[in-house]
Amino acid sequence: MTSAPHHFHNEVFSEGHDLIIHGIKAILDHVRTDNIQSARETLGRVCHTLQDFYSHSNWVELGNKSPYANLIRPDLNIENIADRTMPTCSDCASGNCPNPLLPATLNGKYLTSGYMGFDSPDKPQGKCSHGGDADLSSAQIPRGGISKDESHSYNADLHNTAVNLAADATTELLEGIRAAIGNNDFLRLMGITRSVVLAFVIDTTASMAVYLDDIKKVTGDVIDKKKGTQDEPTEYILVSCNEPEFGPLIRTTNPDVMKAEIFHLKASDGGKGMCLSSLRLALTGAPPSSHIYVFTDDSPNDIGLEKSITTLIRSTKSTVSFIVPLWLRRRMALVAQPRSEFQVYHDLALASGGQAMEVSRTMLTQTTDIIADTCTSKLVTILQRSRNPGRVESFPFLLDKSVSNATIYITGSNLLFTIRSPSGVSQTNTEPNGKLGTNVRVGNLERFQLKATEIGMWYIDMRSTQPYTIKVTGQSTITFIYDFVEEFKGPHPGFAIINQRPPAGLPAKLLLTLTGDKGPEVLEVQEVSLVEVSGNTVSTGTVEKMNNGEVLVTVKEFPEGEFAVLLKGMDKISNCPFQRQTTTQMSPSKLNIKVIADGSMHPGEKYELHYTLTTNGASGLYTVRAMNDKDYIMEHTSKLNLVSGGSAVGIVSLSPPADTFIIGKDVTLIIEAEGPGGTDYNYAVLRLPVVSKVADFTPPQCKWFSQQGHCISYPCDYSTWEVSVNIMDDITGVESVTALQGGGYLIQTPAEDGGISMVMGHYKSSCCRLSAALRIIDKAGNTDICTYIYERDPNAS
Repeated sequence: MTSAPHHFHNEVFSEGHDLIIHGIKAILDHVRTDNIQSARETLGRVCHTLQDFYSHSNWVELGNKSPYANLIRPDLNIENIADRTMPTCSDCASGNCPNPLLPATLNGKYLTSGYMGFDSPDKPQGKCSHGGDADLSSAQIPRGGISKDESHSYNADLHNTAVNLAADATTELLEGIRAAIGNNDFLRLMGITRSVVLAFVIDTTASMAVYLDDIKKVTGDVIDKKKGTQDEPTEYILVSCNEPEFGPLIRTTNPDVMKAEIFHLKASDGGKGMCLSSLRLALTGAPPSSHIYVFTDDSPNDIGLEKSITTLIRSTKSTVSFIVPLWLRRRMALVAQPRSEFQVYHDLALASGGQAMEVSRTMLTQTTDIIADTCTSKLVTILQRSRNPGRVESFPFLLDKSVSNATIYITGSNLLFTIRSPSGVSQTNTEPNGKLGTNVRVGNLERFQLKATEIGMWYIDMRSTQPYTIKVTGQSTITFIYDFVEEFKGPHPGFAIINQRPPAGLPAKLLLTLTGDKGPEVLEVQEVSLVEVSGNTVSTGTVEKMNNGEVLVTVKEFPEGEFAVLLKGMDKISNCPFQRQTTTQMSPSKLNIKVIADGSMHPGEKYELHYTLTTNGASGLYTVRAMNDKDYIMEHTSKLNLVSGGSAVGIVSLSPPADTFIIGKDVTLIIEAEGPGGTDYNYAVLRLPVVSKVADFTPPQCKWFSQQGHCISYPCDYSTWEVSVNIMDDITGVESVTALQGGGYLIQTPAEDGGISMVMGHYKSSCCRLSAALRIIDKAGNTDICTYIYERDPNAS
């Protein structure tokens, strides 16, 4: 907020321009390395800075009616900036003047922007202020401000023009990015294409040899089952798990390539696998809200990563399921233990909303349908509960008209339960095929698939005293997304997302959005609660509709244990109530970690960032752990002394290798802080891009020559013309040349020396189109339009 270049405050136009240009370069690098999430986040930051130019500068007051093209051109500078000693504004005692700019500023077309005083009223003499309550400088002469962020009676026309120019400038930015990366990647960048990612983590230690063929069949069958359907994954991810090695992460959009990669897996020597390390790699490599399936027959050798895995599950909201094949004798021995060696898998599955299935080898292939159930773009969770120890209890859940393929999953030993429909029909789990549905037991999991979705309140009557988990899912377009948020002040007050455990001792605030195929306007939020998954505590919040269609929920107190978010609403078209529940569990913390990541990370250079740890909990020595998914060399402050209500600052440094192939890729940094005695902990997760230090910002050049052919007046399609063109880029080389308009066709040939610095082209067209336009892109992503207009021969008839 206080960085002037990010908002074009204080006349720092060159610095703001650099942020936009470097940001565009980073977006293209991210897309090329298939790092879509980071590309999208960078695009958001670039858009913010670009749009702020029109509301914070005097571009609108200077009478401009179109965007400033130089802002997104790396080869052009920001021109005619007012000198730092030049007065730019007149005094506005009321603070409500429509245009306080001095005539000399306007007549000379000098570019200026408002100074923003967050902590001090000081500004250069005679300079404009940003304006508003948060700007201390606006009380210093010249008073007032030129911000057009909000519409007021005195600046409504200026505000509206700034809005329109910002929208047009964003469109130009997006068109340029689209041209550089192509339509398919552009749709992925914008999140417009449907995205379902199928990720597998497979243990390849020696003990898995007996299971690998069955696992290959299960994964292959799942891939084949989804292939060619609307639920075909857009991407596949595979991470192998061994000891001491694990990985690498393999990703592909081709289902046959993924099947081939899994087919080539072989069991090799190794003890307990590094399965949590492999899972960490999958969680950092897959996009948020992914479904990940882990196949392993042993407890992890890296169990110390359990908290880090929970951290990543919470930050990505991904679902993790474990399929653990075991010999029957071992399964029976584990059941008798109060806490089995596989409990970590059950805990992580519960924390993420997944399943932990312990199955015999003969049952392994029966997990295909269970995995296929969850690999769908319309999957919603309606209910999730856990009881340990188990007890007799009835669990209600509501099915609505939009839900199809409703399925109940219950895990545990010696399960006894009854399903009751709204009309009173019941079926026990001992009936494999009854009036309500079909029930199949696969190891410790029972999958009860309803034959029809009867609208209304259903019940699961549990009669088991052994531990059990319950999950009810279905397919529906009605769902919701949410974030915990905190309110912030400043020139643009609003809500910031909390990317860690929410603060204990304060009311919880959630910002959520309903989505549905008929649009969110026909859906009404009636009640939102924080529900203790393993207990009975329910904290219901107050619901407030926001202007932008979002809903703000305030909950006074958190439940004591891990909780999920339960939403109840109404479909106003069908007049049908519905309920949805989040899968990821959360709990509050008295710790807070604030990380400031300034600057860029470059290959071969140490990158440093600072974090502030604050606690409202116990005083004492706090332990800090830091790790990254690329195993870059790291140093960090590992111990901090804190008093309750106080804070302390620590440092983390990373040293990426000098290899250029890491440019455009992310490193995921996890910082975890733990209180004295391990009673409390919190985390911060950052995705830090590695960018090139010296970038090519010069677009390719073109040269047209040797026009041939004569165009007569009629009929135009009887004649043709042609012209040759050379496209040159001496820095990174030419990436692509595409004909945009003209109706002709382009033949491309490499340069005679076989290099990449020049591409020769020959363009031919009918005389009905007398112009040509080529989009030329270099390997750094710089783009330009190369145009040519047919030159008529004055002697032609």
